[in-house]
Amino acid sequence: MTKSRRKFLKKSILGISTISSIAFTSKSESFLSFEKIKNHFSNDKKNNFWSEVRDMFPTDKNDTYFNNGTLGVQSNYVLNKVISDMRNNAINGAKTDYKGEGPNLLSGYESYNSIRKKLGKLLNCNFKELSLIQNATFGMNFVAHGLDLKKGDEVINTDQEHGGGFAAWRQLAKRKGVVYKEAKMPVPANDKEQIIKSILSKVTNKTKVIAIPHIISVYGTVMPVKEICDFAKSKGIFTVIDGAQGVGQINVNLKELNCDAYYSSLHKWLLSPPGNGILYLNESVSSNIWPTLSSYNWDNKEDKGFSLQQSGTGNPSLRIGLDASIDFFNMIGKDRWFGRIKELGKYLRDGLKELKNVEIVSSHNEDLCAGLTTYKVEGVTGPELQKTLWEKERLQPRSVGKELMRHSVHIYNQKSEIDRTFEVIKSLS
Repeated sequence: MTKSRRKFLKKSILGISTISSIAFTSKSESFLSFEKIKNHFSNDKKNNFWSEVRDMFPTDKNDTYFNNGTLGVQSNYVLNKVISDMRNNAINGAKTDYKGEGPNLLSGYESYNSIRKKLGKLLNCNFKELSLIQNATFGMNFVAHGLDLKKGDEVINTDQEHGGGFAAWRQLAKRKGVVYKEAKMPVPANDKEQIIKSILSKVTNKTKVIAIPHIISVYGTVMPVKEICDFAKSKGIFTVIDGAQGVGQINVNLKELNCDAYYSSLHKWLLSPPGNGILYLNESVSSNIWPTLSSYNWDNKEDKGFSLQQSGTGNPSLRIGLDASIDFFNMIGKDRWFGRIKELGKYLRDGLKELKNVEIVSSHNEDLCAGLTTYKVEGVTGPELQKTLWEKERLQPRSVGKELMRHSVHIYNQKSEIDRTFEVIKSLS
């Protein structure tokens, strides 16, 4: 972005600040200013720290949202940035001359180096190894269709993949004759060595790709990815990690994981606006991936990440929201953010273990757990339980299939809300 455009945006945003804002804002205007939020929450020793964090989100105060595994709630700070930018583009779009003056009206042609650098710092990688994409499904397809796989080449998945983690590989099996194999995962998955053995038992001298989740979507199992990637690297096998549930739920250190490719949906646990995802390709292998979507910079060899994020016209305000969500994450702080998710997840699991009518199907090994827990209640279907929790206490986790309840917790949730979940489930015994 040019200096003249930055100067224009600064003036424009300041100029529209008097326009009345939409009623999503928090009851305290201090929660919309970067510096005020940062200063306000610099002290996490306050007894009401997490309740004040809750006040930074627009969710109706009578409702409790427990479905981050599908979609996270954006903070008021992020929403304000997105809506202000969209309003600014509508007001001042005529001033854009495509030579640096006026607002940036299109998102599909920018390199967004500043955002990628922030993400590179968060994920421990070079920003040029990152592409800004729409979501995890895009990432999976970009890798699967970008690799030059041939008939007879073997790809290993698990039997617990999200559709966004298996569909492209199955398509290649049907279209090109690639051999698609599934490793059976234990339920519950309590022993990481059992997980590793199940996946590596599928490896042959024809295996070209191991594609597995970082966190399993249905059960919330945190997979032993590093051990599997280390083995694959020693055998020359390409590794692709589905991190749709990873970034924002647990600390993701891409260089430590030692994977070749990693993709994620940032609208879940990083609380970014929907339409924001990332694809990581290790620079040592990225030249082997052909772009699936091509535009002006499809053959950019200097910045492979940029070449793979070509997408044509899109909403640039979503990128503004992504930038704001990274800032918001940093304002709370990595240790506090991940620590709170783990604390609430364990609090939920510990309480569920005390209920005689509950069976936890997620891992019982806390080393393999984070903020997503799945369970079932005796005598009640998943949809019935979801309906009951909502009607009695306005609690909204997500049912999965006929039996299961998938319960996600995040920084805006409170232990008192989890306690109300226990009380409803007790009443059903």
